[in-house]
Amino acid sequence: MHPSLPVPSLNPAAITEASHEMALTLSDVKRIAHLARIEVTDAEALRALGQLNDIFKLIERLQSVDTSGIEPMSHPLGGSQRLREDVAITAENREAGVSNAPAQQGGLFLVPKVIE
Repeated sequence: MHPSLPVPSLNPAAITEASHEMALTLSDVKRIAHLARIEVTDAEALRALGQLNDIFKLIERLQSVDTSGIEPMSHPLGGSQRLREDVAITAENREAGVSNAPAQQGGLFLVPKVIE
């Protein structure tokens, strides 16, 4: 964990009975499977129901965390990308680069026209 980043605390009081509105029922899972044109057995639907409700519980826990005052990050560890210098180079052996191309002309790949 990066020492300079604030760590939000989980507020158990924020998880209430009302927050369990995200829970699915077996009929919901079967209806979703029907809409997606996925054939599921009762056992598969029960397993999916448990997994989906576990995901919803995790989402509820994440939503209960107070993140006010925490600045969004572009990287979870606050790092930066190591980029190489953008320098134009010339290809040393252009003909070898296109030698396996099905069609080429003047060192360039020829491709079929896809827009009429």
